[in-house]
Amino acid sequence: MSHPELRKLPSVDRLLHQSAIVAARTQFSHELVVDAARSLLEESRAAIIDQGQPCPAPDELAQTLLARLHAATQPTLQPLINASGVIIHTNLGRAPLSEDAQRAMLLASEGYSNLEYDLAAGRRGSRYLHAVALLRRLTGAEDALVVNNNAGAVLLCLMALAHGRQVIISRGQLVEIGGGFRIPDVLLASGARLVEVGATNRTHLADYQRAIGPETAALLRVHSSNFRQIGFTAEVSLAELAALGRQHELPLIDDLGSGTLLDTARYGLAREPRVQESVQAGATLVTFSGDKLLGGPQAGLIVGRAEEIARLRQHPLTRALRVDKTTLAALAATLSHYLAGQAEQQIPVWRMIAASKEALAARAAGWAARLTEAGLAARVQPGASTVGGGALPGETLPTCLLALPGLPADRMAARLRAGQPAVVARIVDDALCFDPRTVLPEQEELLLAAILAAR
Repeated sequence: MSHPELRKLPSVDRLLHQSAIVAARTQFSHELVVDAARSLLEESRAAIIDQGQPCPAPDELAQTLLARLHAATQPTLQPLINASGVIIHTNLGRAPLSEDAQRAMLLASEGYSNLEYDLAAGRRGSRYLHAVALLRRLTGAEDALVVNNNAGAVLLCLMALAHGRQVIISRGQLVEIGGGFRIPDVLLASGARLVEVGATNRTHLADYQRAIGPETAALLRVHSSNFRQIGFTAEVSLAELAALGRQHELPLIDDLGSGTLLDTARYGLAREPRVQESVQAGATLVTFSGDKLLGGPQAGLIVGRAEEIARLRQHPLTRALRVDKTTLAALAATLSHYLAGQAEQQIPVWRMIAASKEALAARAAGWAARLTEAGLAARVQPGASTVGGGALPGETLPTCLLALPGLPADRMAARLRAGQPAVVARIVDDALCFDPRTVLPEQEELLLAAILAAR
């Protein structure tokens, strides 16, 4: 027997002839509108039969359909405010770009460019030249290459130099980073054969020496950028490995993971190996990320000896891993900040790392005063920021947090994440907290408005 409420459901055609829908049909494709209408009516039919729900009014159906159409055509990738205190937040897009890098990307995307065109010679050029000179000057390397990310950089190095042969690595460096990315898996995918030496906590030069044989193609060092070993440990220095490689005419690949051009110890953090130090120590190839401590776009950067870089550039995989014009534009702009000695002032990641606790306290106090004036209980309390992004494990920077005590923290956090723009904060001792270190100055008014709207 037919349910009486089912007879009230309009047909697809009748729903599409609602005045609100007729006006909106010019904004969306016919297929999208029809599919959304059918789906909505099927859901309504199921709710009536299975849950005993009444049939929605025609206006309600029309408004629901309109909301779905708008939601379906909105980009899912959207900007947000990172108030979590994690500087390089992988889930939130890692490093925010400098204003110059953003402008460079916009200019490169607005029209044509000399991406692969030699303006002086009037013929085809190379896209990789746009960042090579800067990387060579900043790192001291003979040559450089840019690919899509550091995992791709490591894979390319192994495929080009060690496919079908052996690569020697310390057991203590068989790392896994976010997303299940494991060094042994990369070696396997590259066609290289893994030779593990030493113990998990202690590896000596003699371990490498004993493992070298006719099938050895390269030595590989992987920096433990996302964990730290303490206690009874030993590892071979990069300079020692480089000397061993030269002795046996084997390339040494140094995977730095994050990679930095600045001395992290200057900012009260543990000392992270710098790219230029790896080059000076004699590594044949050094790989690192563009969107972590470098503070630029996602990219895998390879610097090192010209002969090996030339082999990488000619490998077929290089084309599959190449980056686009906007990435190269942003990377060149980011590297230019280092060349000008303005990384702390211009690159957001380093501006955040270099921010003093006093400056952060003043910003948090200003926020608290504004919110208190608006009738919301707020206080400033000490806290800690983290670098994140698989760099400097366990390292924190002192900060001052804006805390909202007395509010349901989980519920408030969910409201903020659902806002426009979304806000990501953190909960400390049952209070929702906001770290000014990772909130861009131009986002402050938006943040305060979002908090007040979500209370």
